[in-house]
Amino acid sequence: MLLFIALANAAVATFGNQPGAEASPHGWERPFNLVMFVFVHARAYPMFAVMFGYGLVQLTRRQDAEGSGPGAARSVLLKRNAWLIAFGLVHAALLNFGDFLGAYGITGIVFTLLLLRRGERVHRVVLWLWGCTTVYAAALAAVAGYRATHGGSGSAAVPTDGVDSLSAPDYLTSVADRLGEWPIHTLTVLGFIVIVWLGAWAARRGILEDPARHRRLLVRTAVVALGVAFAGGVPIGLVSGGFVHVDDATADAFLSLYEVSGQFGGPGYVALFGLLALRVSKARSASRRKLPVEALAALGQRSLSGYLFQSLAWVVLLSPFAFALGERTGSPTLTACLSAVLVWLATVAGAYILQRRSLPGPAEKLLRRLTYGPR
Repeated sequence: MLLFIALANAAVATFGNQPGAEASPHGWERPFNLVMFVFVHARAYPMFAVMFGYGLVQLTRRQDAEGSGPGAARSVLLKRNAWLIAFGLVHAALLNFGDFLGAYGITGIVFTLLLLRRGERVHRVVLWLWGCTTVYAAALAAVAGYRATHGGSGSAAVPTDGVDSLSAPDYLTSVADRLGEWPIHTLTVLGFIVIVWLGAWAARRGILEDPARHRRLLVRTAVVALGVAFAGGVPIGLVSGGFVHVDDATADAFLSLYEVSGQFGGPGYVALFGLLALRVSKARSASRRKLPVEALAALGQRSLSGYLFQSLAWVVLLSPFAFALGERTGSPTLTACLSAVLVWLATVAGAYILQRRSLPGPAEKLLRRLTYGPR
């Protein structure tokens, strides 16, 4: 999952805007832009939203298993999510305007107070809400299709939102810019509450703990959800790659479809990775784990540290006041891609080293200490 996050964020940091893509691609950059819009952009972060909701339920169950009452478990969750908001503020100010930790912390507090201990009938509401999202995505697809067939030809580019902090001339200016950008960005992603709730619904059924039992559901979810996410990204991806040329209104319709359909990437990718985990567990011997699997699992257990390290890397490698690698090469797209892969590999290696030494990630260790106190 963190590889997709790295690819998306490195592109945004390189091009200084959202979604983050070369405006005039050439050669291999054209299909690469298409691939990024179909599989990565706006499709990676919803995975974390699903897993965040899943983790809220798992943490509650661990507290219950330790004999903590409902009040104590709620107190732990509220404290942990409050610290996540603080983590998000510091992360945004120092490194990344596009921080999601603050939004997850706010969502976690709302979920804990209003939904965590509610009964099955209440939690089924999320399935109806997800159905409404599906209908909305279908309506946007119809609008996009109508615009594509009835709109005039043109030379519209992919609509982008500039990010001041990514073009700041010095670090202190970028900090000031990010402090203004973070609250707005946090508000825009609070809609992830439905995706977080969907993850909690899945956790209540132990779907990822027993993927073999839920294999049919995982297969259906992966096929349908990823099908919606991928199909919804194709139109704007074709525009970004220069394969089709449309007017501004059509490009806007394509972008709306791309953004809403991207939410389906969350449950879709989680289901796919659950199936892959099931396959790997069957293929390997029970007594021995292959190095790549162990290293990836180690990073998964230290994903917060890996995420924060990535943000530090983008500031150092890609900021205009630092190394500005995107401006020093003939292909910013290639620079962003290679930077993402290499930084991700560094986090995999670092997590594996920590795993071998039985050490937690530094961010996870700090969050745990702040939540539970010294132990």
